[in-house]
Amino acid sequence: MWETSPDSEADSSSFELAGHKSENLSEKIVVLGSGYAGTGAVKQLEHELDGEAEITWISDVDHHLVLHESHRCIRNPDIQDKITFSCEELKSESTRFINAHVENLDQDERTIYLDDGSTVDYDYVLVAFGSKTAFFGIEGLKEHSLTLKNLEDALEIHEAIIQATTEATREDPAQVVIGGAGLSGIQSAGEIAELRDERDAPIEIHLVEGLDNVFPNNDPNVQAKLAKLLQEKGVNIMTGEFIGEVDEDAVYIGDDTELKYDVLLWTGGITGQTCTENISIDKDERSNRLNTEATFQTSDNRVFAVGDAALVDQPGQEEPAPPTAQAAWQAAKVAGTNLARTVHNQSLKTWTYTDNGTVISIGDDAVAHGVKYAPVKTFEGTFAEYLKKGIAARWLFKISGPTSVANAWSSM
Repeated sequence: MWETSPDSEADSSSFELAGHKSENLSEKIVVLGSGYAGTGAVKQLEHELDGEAEITWISDVDHHLVLHESHRCIRNPDIQDKITFSCEELKSESTRFINAHVENLDQDERTIYLDDGSTVDYDYVLVAFGSKTAFFGIEGLKEHSLTLKNLEDALEIHEAIIQATTEATREDPAQVVIGGAGLSGIQSAGEIAELRDERDAPIEIHLVEGLDNVFPNNDPNVQAKLAKLLQEKGVNIMTGEFIGEVDEDAVYIGDDTELKYDVLLWTGGITGQTCTENISIDKDERSNRLNTEATFQTSDNRVFAVGDAALVDQPGQEEPAPPTAQAAWQAAKVAGTNLARTVHNQSLKTWTYTDNGTVISIGDDAVAHGVKYAPVKTFEGTFAEYLKKGIAARWLFKISGPTSVANAWSSM
């Protein structure tokens, strides 16, 4: 499962560059970001080009994080060593890695400006540096909430909860509020519940969702199973009213609900990175995520984009590909292949997202939905738990090999 979908040879996506010859092997290719999309694309590029081009990999962190397992660190920070991998160790010897934050991308000069004052030139660049959290203009939310976008965030959430429990009692338990009941919010609530139970800590957990159900806009059966498991773990689910304002003490929900908190975690949405605001490429005006064809090529044929940084067009579909780990894994291989094809002056492949199902962990339990070849559409229990582990294991095997899988298996 979670295979890259079959790709068609899209001659309409090919292009010729003036003066470009197939024997020119000195192209400079830059990949921005070390998430699923960036890391997967680098590995594919290295495989296909085998030294035929200069590859530079730039990320604002020096590691790849298995992000869909990062919520495990909320319960147990020691897991970080099993789900983070040094970019220097993942890349091939010929690829150059730079640990820096991208400040700007000058398309006319084909130059990337970094926060350390240095610059990197490119012939082709893949924008794969993910997204940042969207706060939707909710007053006080950005200033007072924690987010879960990287390893540091997960560790900060853990420390904040532990600190809150040191000052709590059975009569006055620590109040943890999670805004947003999508994948991140649900899985974070599950880990916090496990942390509470393992430490016998006085914690109350509130999961707030503005829409009518957890895991919004999905199948009612999976919504019901997720809600049941959350409630069994003592999570208070509050749906149907949006957070309107936040101050240092309370979250204000709807017209008349005031919810006090000690720790506030916001998982309610994504938007583009700051540096995409100034890039002169066709993009979504609200989020600044870059619009791309199904080949990952943007309106600038030397700039490609993939993952959460992009809105990847899907032929015949009204909506772009979803911003999920599964989609990023699938897309990374084709994005890397297409960058290699630009070097060889070949036509580009198109990519169509294939939904192979969803597996969501709630602490040590899991719910699976829409999984290929499964006997029922929605289920929980041991099989779902092993599927969740297997998905993470497959990615670890792909990027780092069997030893990493063995080391991480018991913690996933």
